[in-house]
Amino acid sequence: MESDEKNIIERLEAAATQLERTLSRLEERQGALSGEVERISATVEQSRRETDLAERLTAAERELAELKAASATNAVSPLRRTVPASTVEMLAKHGIGEGPVDVRTLDTALSGLSLEQRIAVKTQLLRAGAIS
Repeated sequence: MESDEKNIIERLEAAATQLERTLSRLEERQGALSGEVERISATVEQSRRETDLAERLTAAERELAELKAASATNAVSPLRRTVPASTVEMLAKHGIGEGPVDVRTLDTALSGLSLEQRIAVKTQLLRAGAIS
């Protein structure tokens, strides 16, 4: 009987050891699964961000297309519609007033200026939309 009890105790100890091993494996798996859930969660959040960015890109592309279409029909005015006073005075001395400026007339009026000054004046007039 004593050997039966000893045998039962040994079997119980072996079972307890097996249970401990199984428990540690389950804990490892639980840790790995929770890490995977975090990765899945991060992926879902990233896809939401991608969706938001895609919507913003679509809106920006639509606005750009509208601006290009409006620019083609001259419905949108350039950013700068004024010409500096010194440029207006210089052009007025040569008989060039408000409104569109003919390029040939402009070249004649600017002939007395240096190359850099002519480029600067033409750039200002282009920005203001005064050169035809």
